[in-house]
Amino acid sequence: MRRIAMFVAASTMTLSLAGCGVLNATGSSTSASPTKGNDITVGVLMPDKINTRYTNFDYPIMKSKIAELTNDQGKVDYQNAASSASTQADQMQKMIDDKVDVIILDSVDAHAIAGKVKKAKDAGIPVIAYDRLAEGPIDSYVSFDNELVGEVQARTLLEGLGSNVDTSDKVVMINGSPTDPNAKQFKTGAMSELAGKVTTDGYSYDTKDWDPDIAEKEVTKAIGLIGKDNIAAVYSANDAMAGGVVKALKAAGVTTMPPITGQDADLDAIQRILTGEQYMTVYKPYPDEAEAAAQMAVYKVQGKDIQFDALTQDQVDSPTNKDIPAQLVQVSAVTKSKIKDTVVADGIYKISQICTAAYKTACAEAGLK
Repeated sequence: MRRIAMFVAASTMTLSLAGCGVLNATGSSTSASPTKGNDITVGVLMPDKINTRYTNFDYPIMKSKIAELTNDQGKVDYQNAASSASTQADQMQKMIDDKVDVIILDSVDAHAIAGKVKKAKDAGIPVIAYDRLAEGPIDSYVSFDNELVGEVQARTLLEGLGSNVDTSDKVVMINGSPTDPNAKQFKTGAMSELAGKVTTDGYSYDTKDWDPDIAEKEVTKAIGLIGKDNIAAVYSANDAMAGGVVKALKAAGVTTMPPITGQDADLDAIQRILTGEQYMTVYKPYPDEAEAAAQMAVYKVQGKDIQFDALTQDQVDSPTNKDIPAQLVQVSAVTKSKIKDTVVADGIYKISQICTAAYKTACAEAGLK
């Protein structure tokens, strides 16, 4: 992936373009797709049910935005592959057979799905890669600067270790799935910050399907290798696996957790941060990402090239294709002191959702009222 320093601008792109009139443009070019009306069908393929964000945020936001853009005439065919690459391939093939107008794809296995992407292209169905950069002839990509995500996780982890951090400090790395290209980028970003400052050699694991149960076993293995008291911190690539990390440490008798990272700002992760069981998570503003994908999909099939181009001013490379039009959205670190100014301020969670009975005291201490 070619990293473009556009992530700050991307998150405010819709507002700024609307201000200068671009988003209301109706221009087209000679390469525009045949224009379709509002009666379109958008296929939405999500990868798993382990991460609650897909059901709770991404899909509902896309569905709402597509309805808004099509005067409630657009339909959404939503499927979740439950971590199975073969299931997702079947789901995508059915969408191709059903002749949906456009597909938004968050791939289980970015490489394995490439053949279906080509089949969609051959059938005249554009494919928008969402969150994970799928291989094959995709039309555009919307996600976050994934190396930046890893950098933010690692920098915040080092802050959690304090000024006395030493190269002898052992950090266990629980990385994402080897079939997810984002996982490699998260790890690359994290190592750009951790290398030469702490020790991760021998304690770094790539976790199949981002499975929390596997993450728990990996940490248990690391504890057996180096001892629970010698783990200075745990880099967990996402929140679901961070939950498995905490389970493993608790089972080993750890009562005060070392700094543990995460990603996705899951509700249970926010609550763990409040109680000190998890140190941080990366908040990725899903409304920005999901709405951008919905806009790209609708504008692409309606032949609104000016609007589409305005949303895709970044470029990325996949192993199979170069200079893919893209939008990269900004991210931010969430520690206890930043919960109110991020996920609460953006309306992701209400304080009442976070501060249930078990967390009332922690919420009061954090100023969440």
